[in-house]
Amino acid sequence: MDKPKLKTEIVAYLLLIAGSALFAIGDVMFVNPYHMAPGGTYGLSNVFNTLWPWKISLYAICMDVPLLIIGTLILGPKFGFKTILSTGLIFAFTFIIESTWGYRPVIFDNSIGILDSETASSIAFVAKNGATQYFVPDYFLNTVVAGLIYGLAIGMIFRSGATSGGSDIISMILHKYTKISLGTLVTIVDGCITLSTLIAFGDIRLPIYSIIIIFIEGKVIDLVVDGLKSYKTAFIVTEHMEEVKNFILNDLHRGGTCITVEGLYNGSERKMIYVTMERADFVKMRSNLRRLDPSAFVNVIDSSEIMGKGFKALPTE
Repeated sequence: MDKPKLKTEIVAYLLLIAGSALFAIGDVMFVNPYHMAPGGTYGLSNVFNTLWPWKISLYAICMDVPLLIIGTLILGPKFGFKTILSTGLIFAFTFIIESTWGYRPVIFDNSIGILDSETASSIAFVAKNGATQYFVPDYFLNTVVAGLIYGLAIGMIFRSGATSGGSDIISMILHKYTKISLGTLVTIVDGCITLSTLIAFGDIRLPIYSIIIIFIEGKVIDLVVDGLKSYKTAFIVTEHMEEVKNFILNDLHRGGTCITVEGLYNGSERKMIYVTMERADFVKMRSNLRRLDPSAFVNVIDSSEIMGKGFKALPTE
């Protein structure tokens, strides 16, 4: 293995380890104490842990291992070594944290102690010594922080080349036999897990806050995986090809593709430029386009990922 590839692999495994540790921290310290379940086998494990006290990690591994085996038998060997390693690492980190930290919350509005159990706003958890203790929750702040941690953790795992596995395998199996889109099935499966908190605890706030966690998590995952840069792709139909082309090449220092197109209405031949650029360059182009060609027609779309010369390098594998 050459040095650049070795370095990439080392970084990938470091991301995998760090992401797995962060996921365990988010689940045990932020999600579980508030009785929330933002999807996945660990979300369902949080519900089981509260109803029938047993370690979250043990509940989760009892679901993850059979799902990996069943998924491999039905779907084939789609789950690489890193996914299996991620499953093991999350289990190990979760087991260590819940064995040492317990299920005490990090964010709360009052001291943890033997509060009045009749207080409507308090939440109970079982301390390491087996005693029932209460705290006054701060749902909103805890939800935001949990979503940020979850998103960062799963984003790092995705960046390492691993996948989340878990309940996603159920969605993949259902997709094979029902042909319903995978995204829809993931939403349905995770939605059912999220709604289990309402059935188990009878508190409408719990599934709502769990959904907010999922939303924040998704945004942070995109940020971690795709980065901060935002790209715009423009299709410019113009009769002043040279002026627009020179501006893109000389002022924006960008390349593009020139395509000959035919108008649908009158069949006249025109030129169209296909160009992708960062948001700042697009703003410059938009402000100058009227000067270059007042009759230009422009269609602009957001581009989530651009690979190739001048942008992100193509993957090596």
